[in-house]
Parts: sequence; C-alpha cells; structure tokens
Amino acid sequence: MINETDKMIKFLDLKEFHQRDKAKYLDILERVLDSGYYILGPETEAFESSFAEYCQAEHCVGVATGLDALSLIIQGFEFEEGDEIIVPSNTFIATFLAISQNKCTPIPVEPDPETMLLTADNIEASLTSKTKAIMPVHLYGQPCQMDPIMELARKYKLKVIEDAAQAHGAVYNGRRVGSIGDAAAFSFYPGKNLGALGDGGAITTSDVKLANRIKLLRNYGSTERYIHKVVGVNSRLDEIQAAILNSKLQFLEEDNGSRRRIANKYIEGIKHGAIQLPIVEGNVEPVWHLFVLRTEKRDELARYLETKGVQTLIHYPIPPHKQDAYKDSKFAEDEYLIAERLSGQVISLPISPILSNDDVGYIVDVINKWQ
Repeated sequence: MINETDKMIKFLDLKEFHQRDKAKYLDILERVLDSGYYILGPETEAFESSFAEYCQAEHCVGVATGLDALSLIIQGFEFEEGDEIIVPSNTFIATFLAISQNKCTPIPVEPDPETMLLTADNIEASLTSKTKAIMPVHLYGQPCQMDPIMELARKYKLKVIEDAAQAHGAVYNGRRVGSIGDAAAFSFYPGKNLGALGDGGAITTSDVKLANRIKLLRNYGSTERYIHKVVGVNSRLDEIQAAILNSKLQFLEEDNGSRRRIANKYIEGIKHGAIQLPIVEGNVEPVWHLFVLRTEKRDELARYLETKGVQTLIHYPIPPHKQDAYKDSKFAEDEYLIAERLSGQVISLPISPILSNDDVGYIVDVINKWQ
C-alpha cells in the first residue's frame, strides 16, 4: 500500500514512549544488579504492595505473565477437571487458554453487541451444575457491569475472576477493577497501560488464603527452599521488571489521563455515518488501552488510513472458538454470531499517551474525509 503522505503515525511507539524515563530505567538496572537479589526479592515485594494498594485490593502476587496470572487463579481455587468457567465469546485467546490449561472447560457467552462486554443478562442461561466461575473481561480497558455479575455469582455460589489484562486503573462504580471479583489477573506485556520491559503479570485479591496458595504455586509449590508442598510451577515476576513497574506505576494515572483526553477527542471529533464509536456507560471510567471503532468496511478503512500514514491494528480478527487450537472443541456452529460479526468490524486507532494533539486532530480529519 502506497503512503500518499510523508506522515507516519505509529500505532504504538514503545521506543519513543520509554525515552522519557530511560535514565531512570538504567538507574534501576544498576540498583538491582548491585543488590544481588534478582528473583522474589525486595523489589517484587515493594511492587506487590504498591499495586495492591493502587487496585484497592488486600494482596498482590507477581507472576511471569498475564496468562499465568489467570491460570494460577484457577489452580488456586482448585477447580476439578471438566469444571466450567463462563467467558465472553469475544476476547483474546489467553482467556480461554488459562481455562484449558487447567483441564477446565471454557463456556463462551455472547457479549452485549453495543458495549462488546460480557453482561449478567446473557450469562444465566449458560450456567450448569458444572459451572464454577465467571470470568468477565474488561475488554479494551472498559469495565464490565460488575454488580449484576457479582449478584449472579453469589446466587449460584460461583467465583468471579476478573480478566483485567487491559484495564489497569479502570473504575466501575467508584472501585478499581482488580478489587471487585474474588481475584483479578493483570498482564504487564510492554504494550499495556502499565507495561514492563518484557513479560510480567500479577494477581490481585482480598482473599488471603488464595493469595498464599498462589505464592506457593508460582514457586515450584514451595515457600521454604527444597520443601515442596504441592505440584507448582515456575512463574515469578523478576526483580528488574518489578522495579520498573513500580517506577512506572507512579505515572499510570497521568498516562491514563492522556489516553482519556485522546479518546474524548476521537469521540467528539469523529463524525462519520459508516463508523460506530465506542459506547461508554455512565458508571465507568475506562482507561482506553485500545480505542476501537466498528465499521462494516473495516478492511477498506484500514487500507485508507494506511495510505494517509496512520497505522491501525485489529483486536481481534478471529474469535477464540474459531481458532485451530479449539477445532476439536464442541462449540456449536453459528452459536457465537455476535463475536464473529464483531471480529469483522473492529479496528483500533493509535492512542498512545505520547500521541500529539496535532496527530489526533489529523487522524480525526482523515477519518471524517473517508468516502
């Protein structure tokens, strides 16, 4: 595709984003190197304490990835093989994989077609005697309507596991995600609102028993060297990443504020009959990990924006139930048409905190001129 302009607005320029704190990261590296602690040391403990407080939860357990965070929560609850966990049909595949890795069964439920989020209204019909948990995904940084989900979970004695991998700092009814369900999983993949310089993840919970079990599981089933109480795994947030995350946490609210300002400019400025803007309900404060438009002519819009020097991405082009990884699963044909329709409509615009007002204005302008 030929770029008709000299302009190039990247979807996310992590190299440029990290230049502002490069000197600080180098100081952190030197500090950790000099400390002699590289795994499960004071930097991890400090970050766990800070992030738990930020999320308004009692406990935080740092792990290696966001996928591990989801998986370890499931292990921590000691679900049995064949137990069912409700998930939205439109999500990143990690939501499904964590369930499958634990020999449980993901039960997809269609989202609200407007907000694209899982709602309590759609869940109850999918509950069975094998259902043990609901896993709402705060997709794109938009919080789900959690009170009705929690009420439904209490009614049926189910656990609620928040997939908050894209929602660091998002607020629902005055409460931060990560403090509403029984436990929550976060990813610190570099492109997240709070991203490491590598992989990383964490679990937040106010259940001390669960937190302690996950600490045991993440470290070979051990809290005392060479004493292994359960069959655990190796999934630990390392000291360098923990220190960097703790440093970046100080600026998360500022960065989320920048994302909100950009999102507001998009919402106020984009006026196009063929494009549907995100729907934001009044009792939530999204953090806009992604700004996702919808259009029946998604591929045409992507090609057009590319010619204008605007890089876009698609989150996500194929729903999990359609992936080869789940070709042997018994998902009914034509059962998840909302997820499949959304996967053909969604397109994500740049929304990095360092995106300039001029670039935002340019993107709005070229979208409005799309024919």
